[in-house]
Amino acid sequence: MSSTQLNEMVPYAHFASAAYYSPAMINGWKCGEACEALPGFKVSLTGGNDDSIQYYYVGYWPTKNTVVVTHEGTDPAKILADLTDADALTRHLDPTLFPSVNSNIEVHSGFANEHALTASIILKEVKSLISQYNAKSVTLIGHSLGAALAEIECVFMALNLPSSIAIKGVTFGTPRVGNPAWAALFDSLVPDFQRINNKKDIVPIVPGRGMGFSHVHGEVHIVSEGDAVQCPGDDDATDDQCTVKSVPDIFVGHMSDHLGPYQGVYMGFSI
Repeated sequence: MSSTQLNEMVPYAHFASAAYYSPAMINGWKCGEACEALPGFKVSLTGGNDDSIQYYYVGYWPTKNTVVVTHEGTDPAKILADLTDADALTRHLDPTLFPSVNSNIEVHSGFANEHALTASIILKEVKSLISQYNAKSVTLIGHSLGAALAEIECVFMALNLPSSIAIKGVTFGTPRVGNPAWAALFDSLVPDFQRINNKKDIVPIVPGRGMGFSHVHGEVHIVSEGDAVQCPGDDDATDDQCTVKSVPDIFVGHMSDHLGPYQGVYMGFSI
């Protein structure tokens, strides 16, 4: 990827990093480097308790004329333990939130359950901001668990907003979210998507494909600082520099890579 393409990731990394700060800090857009890197962003809704519900925020980004929704991640050791559990369950999508979705589509139950806790209030706020600012798109962002929630929310927004509203997703250190049927649905509804993996990060290779999970399209793999490759397909890239080949199992990965840097931006724990 070119230096220009790499630098285009940076604002989205700052948005993801900001989600680790408490709503009290996000409401005033006072979260240090992350907030300072995104001047003019207008926060309209914050929530979560950093426990049963991850922090999240919604706002308007004038630079791109887009509504932004960002979800907090979680402790990488905790998410790894949860996602390597052989008893990890999948579930069908709630038809009240995901209308007309085929019954063969399944996602990780923990991700789906958490998304459902905030889906309606976030959708209401997104619709309000679209109307207020005449926004033309919605951008979903997150890291780690927040990345999984953002992936689900991409489809949720695509199914519940007018087709004239473009959906964009940018996620960091995303675990596998659903089965191959989920990946196929996602790819058809959300063409503008990047899931960015850092070096030998373990989280993007769990839950395992042997458990029936598959990534969606859009992988960007940071090989080293300033060097990244775009990987074709969903979870079947053959390039040795893509994650599925370079991190074949958790024993050759490095958990520290999960936190970054993503083009110089680190993700952190809640403040």
